Amino acid sequence: MNEASTALPERVRVVGIGADGWPGLSPTARQAIAGADVLLGSRRQLDLVPEPSGRRIAWPSPLLPALPGLFAEYADSTVCVLASGDPMFHGIGATLARMLGPERLDVIPQPSSVSLACSRLGWPLQETRVVNLVGRAVENVLAALDPDARLLVLGSDGTTPGKVAELLTEHGFGRSELTVLQNLGAAHERHRTTSAAELRENTEPLHVLAVRCRTDAETQPPFERFRTAGAPGLPDEAFEHDGQLTKRDVRVTTLARLGPFPGGLLWDVGAGAGSVAVEWMRAAPSCRAIAIERGAERAERVVRNAARLGVPELSVVRGAAPEALRELERPDAVFVGGGVTTPDVLRTCMEALAPGGRLVVNAVTMESESIVSDWYSRMGGELVRIGIEQAAPIGGFTAWRPAMRVTQWAVTKR
Repeated sequence: MNEASTALPERVRVVGIGADGWPGLSPTARQAIAGADVLLGSRRQLDLVPEPSGRRIAWPSPLLPALPGLFAEYADSTVCVLASGDPMFHGIGATLARMLGPERLDVIPQPSSVSLACSRLGWPLQETRVVNLVGRAVENVLAALDPDARLLVLGSDGTTPGKVAELLTEHGFGRSELTVLQNLGAAHERHRTTSAAELRENTEPLHVLAVRCRTDAETQPPFERFRTAGAPGLPDEAFEHDGQLTKRDVRVTTLARLGPFPGGLLWDVGAGAGSVAVEWMRAAPSCRAIAIERGAERAERVVRNAARLGVPELSVVRGAAPEALRELERPDAVFVGGGVTTPDVLRTCMEALAPGGRLVVNAVTMESESIVSDWYSRMGGELVRIGIEQAAPIGGFTAWRPAMRVTQWAVTKR
């Protein structure tokens, strides 16, 4: 079901327009614009086309809350919307499809800025990761860093390349090759290539930033140097923590049973350092997570870890379960790493899950293990005990040093 009301235009044409403006449009696109009673778009886009016979309206700010009323006002008009490049690629077209329903839209796309950038660089589009920073924190780029990776960064304004370059340099990627592609498709298109360590000045608002990742082996922390974007199992030293941390080997097992997927929402209950929530969100750009932590200092630490590891949109709720859970958005998966013995925590988590949702609980103490075993006897699922031993020096010799065993219960809600 879409979000539309009944008072809406029967059809809305959405025309993608590039930096080359009117000359670059097809006859079909020009006809859609010329025949509109109402033409909607940004001021820059509206300035690219001749004056229509109808009314032209620049998008209000903020945009999303105004859209339903705007389209209801012109329900009896022929409406055309201007969008940048491909309207369905990080564009207004996808928003309108959700709001109005795809059956009301006629979309006439142009090449996206990403497609144009890859054509200029000679990069395979299907092998190039896109990081959208429009309206988002610049730290999101950190989750995509990987030695030799190719990234295209979509920025909010002309300050984005300098901010990205500074962040890359701080995190040991100062040797990365950065190409700023400005006004792609226009007669005044320009490219400039330099290193992250050297790029500082602002650029044109209409740009794409291409990043060919190169590491600084001499200055880069080990966990940064060997990480692979999206792969679970960051070393424990990647996280700031006070000892309350789901350790690497157990964390990988936990994530495997949680099963991150694009768009999925995780509750990380008793988050500690937030390591499971952070790695869930790193699994795919659209993964979401809420970390619930009652300690103020730990909650602040989760925020810092999230920003440092490329997922600054991780939501942190300071409060104790189960009370802090009751007003949260319904999750697709829940991890309980702390608070297992608190009454009603597991029941509240299980009730919140939709059918098919996953619950994973890690228990260390005898008391929490007893509770987990009881739930397993009633609900089924998987119950495993994880024992990790690491080689460590003892005098002049080496011996196995065991960590505390973890009892892990994983279940899918039926």
